[in-house]
Amino acid sequence: MQVDLPLDRLVQYEYPHPEPGDFDAFWSRTLHEQDAHPLDPRFERVDALVRTVDVYDVTFGGYAGDDVRGWLLLPHERTGPLPLVVEYLGYGSGRGHPVESLAYASAGFAHAIMDSRGQGSALRAGHTADPHGAGPSAPGFMTRDILDPERYYYRRLFTDAYRFVDAVATHEAVARDRIAVTGRSQGGAMALVAAGLRDDVRLAMPHVPFLSAFRRAVQVTDHSPHGEIVKWLAAHRGSVERAFETLAYFDAVSFARRAACPGRFCVALHDVVSPPSTVFAAYNAYAGPKEMTVWQFNGHEAGGPEDLLRTIRAVRELVS
Repeated sequence: MQVDLPLDRLVQYEYPHPEPGDFDAFWSRTLHEQDAHPLDPRFERVDALVRTVDVYDVTFGGYAGDDVRGWLLLPHERTGPLPLVVEYLGYGSGRGHPVESLAYASAGFAHAIMDSRGQGSALRAGHTADPHGAGPSAPGFMTRDILDPERYYYRRLFTDAYRFVDAVATHEAVARDRIAVTGRSQGGAMALVAAGLRDDVRLAMPHVPFLSAFRRAVQVTDHSPHGEIVKWLAAHRGSVERAFETLAYFDAVSFARRAACPGRFCVALHDVVSPPSTVFAAYNAYAGPKEMTVWQFNGHEAGGPEDLLRTIRAVRELVS
């Protein structure tokens, strides 16, 4: 079932809507404001009932200094600093249990997993609250304070994603000059955020990235989570343009334009969650060297374990 444009048009698709003129200033100010809050990374060794991987419960100061949790998984047998794979999570997912995430450490990398504030109750459990209030919103996170970019939910989450790299890179087992970022769906978008805002990321592996080309996305799908935006706009008819003005500060397309490291994407042509044209919008805007893997008959699960293996191979090639 074709859910979007044919592939020959997807590879040429460019998102036609301009980004805010103060996009860079907005994010520079956002990150600069966070300098007032200590990063304060803390690593507590935990017994995760596994023998080949050492597990640390990570806590650090995210947006506004809020405590954000994560995991750091390290090969038990290691010598010297290790390449770091920073993983961001899909919509609704939390960091879960370490035993669910052993592949990267088993492949010989340091593996950091960031909890997503306020989420972690749909797929895997999370342990990070979002203590900040919000105005009227559709169920979920997509429309929380959607009329104000200063208060919008993803300003906090994207700031967490930026600061998480700094936090885990302080661990003595991590090679600060060999950092890769990855994630699926929402996590893929955050990988693009980190690659676009930072100059120390050497590889980005966004799998079916979400939060991209918002105006296009709501035209071609009403599937959740984009459906949350559609529902909100249907109820707030007079605030459509203002909502999209906010969303433009958080569009993965704009972060992709600022990324210089190699980017290896994937897209699934039957995906109704991250429609293929929105993934190609970010890919075609990506400023660094790039490759796209197309999963012709898959939905939002995309390559599944094949994407995991692609990432392991790419990290070995580019940052080992």
